[in-house]
Amino acid sequence: MNREANRDSFSGYHPFINFGYFAVIIAFSMLFMHPVFQAIALFSAIAYSIMLKRKKAITFNVLYMLPLLLGMAALNPLFNHAGVTILFYLKNGNPITLESILYGLASACMFVTVIVWFSCYNAVMTSDKFIYLFGRILPALSLIFSMALRLVPRYMHQIKIISNAQRSIGRDVTQGSLLTRVRNGLTILSIMTTWALENAIETADSMKARGYGLPGRTSFSLYRFDRRDKAVLAIMLVLIAAILYGWAIGENTMRYFPSMKAAEMTAVTLAVYVAYFGLCLLPVITNAVEELKWKAIESRT
Repeated sequence: MNREANRDSFSGYHPFINFGYFAVIIAFSMLFMHPVFQAIALFSAIAYSIMLKRKKAITFNVLYMLPLLLGMAALNPLFNHAGVTILFYLKNGNPITLESILYGLASACMFVTVIVWFSCYNAVMTSDKFIYLFGRILPALSLIFSMALRLVPRYMHQIKIISNAQRSIGRDVTQGSLLTRVRNGLTILSIMTTWALENAIETADSMKARGYGLPGRTSFSLYRFDRRDKAVLAIMLVLIAAILYGWAIGENTMRYFPSMKAAEMTAVTLAVYVAYFGLCLLPVITNAVEELKWKAIESRT
């Protein structure tokens, strides 16, 4: 067994576990605007993305997500002037308030966190997992959605193939004069469009020939809901119940306007923080536990 071929143990769980986890964690990331919850979610999302994609995730987070976070946080105080703690005034007379700055930072953090979680979702929830979950319930919609999720990476891969082929005969967008480059670019776009249309027709014909979506159709699947999935599901339900209880009593909320106010720090607050931290880091913890088990097995051999 090649350990390097499957670095992420969490993606090896049942598709219901994977999809349910991301559905819950993305919803919580959008709902909870408390700074502690936002920091936990952002840290966990970045940690898991790095564990999944290594250097690509670091590049993506530093070159794209960090500027997006800082840009959104800086723009909000320029348009939102609510709040009672005025720091200074702009030349046009509009105030810059502490509340608007912190709310802009929280909103930007939430937006970036959701994007990073979705990048992890795309890496874990493959099209076959999605079709396995929803193929019988919504066959047409699940097929379209699974195709849409892999649209960009698949098309990017294909356009690289077409560009390399055109470059070998001197017709790439980097070769020739400006007019020639434009003409070459249009040729590559035309080839790509033709390939996309043919691929869509072939996919539709293939799924139709297999009887996809017909009543009574059976399908083979390797996914089984075993003891390991039940254990993780039980842990997830306990953590989610604790977080929802904290939400019900106001531990997860934060008021920014007109003045900032949060729940007082108590033992229940700390417990909710720990539960949320455990839920957000569940994939990372799972991978760490599996790595320790794997090293223990290797040490015996």
